[in-house]
Amino acid sequence: MIGSPHNLLFLIFIIPILFSCSKRDMFSFEEGDLLFQQSDCGDFCEAINKVTDGVKGIDFNHVGILLSGNNGKWLVLEAVSKGVKETPLDEFLDKAKDRSGRPLVAVGRLKDGYRNAVSHVAKSGGQFLGKSYDEVFDIDNDAYYCSELVYLLYQNENGQSLFELKPMTFKDPDSHETFEIWKEYFDKMNQEIPEGKPGLNPGGISRSDKLDIYFPYSDFQN
Repeated sequence: MIGSPHNLLFLIFIIPILFSCSKRDMFSFEEGDLLFQQSDCGDFCEAINKVTDGVKGIDFNHVGILLSGNNGKWLVLEAVSKGVKETPLDEFLDKAKDRSGRPLVAVGRLKDGYRNAVSHVAKSGGQFLGKSYDEVFDIDNDAYYCSELVYLLYQNENGQSLFELKPMTFKDPDSHETFEIWKEYFDKMNQEIPEGKPGLNPGGISRSDKLDIYFPYSDFQN
């Protein structure tokens, strides 16, 4: 009977354990998964979000690559302002959360016909560690932004990237004028704005027909 002292004690101890098992624990990650993140970086993110559309209209402004570490724990290869680094998965997931405390991260997984690209990701990802962040978004220099890593690492058997480069824009789609935040940014570096130069962004990658997208944490609605 459920009302017996033994059963009541069992419920007291087991229920908190069951409720403490989050979706994070239940979702089965795979090496090479792309982690699309929605974070708040102020005016920069607002400008990025306005010109890029992610899957289901979600404003993704960062992407990392899931790799298996030597100790069997998951690491995320990502390009951030301090350069290319490996971040423990839990730390990555905790960087951006919705109002309910769930990670604002979606998972992109290569479809079966493209899974052979994962071996190149696992083998070659480490060579980018410690490289500088690509502040000028130049696909041909020896510095890297987050989407650029994805472009370079995810290759088919012919060495061609699975993802496309498209002309970049730094202009407000409403006014057709360059965002002030980007004017100030490139002026400080004495660099021309690379309007129309080839590049790619997390939102565009998330819409690729080569990926299945999963939402193990947040529905991104709050």
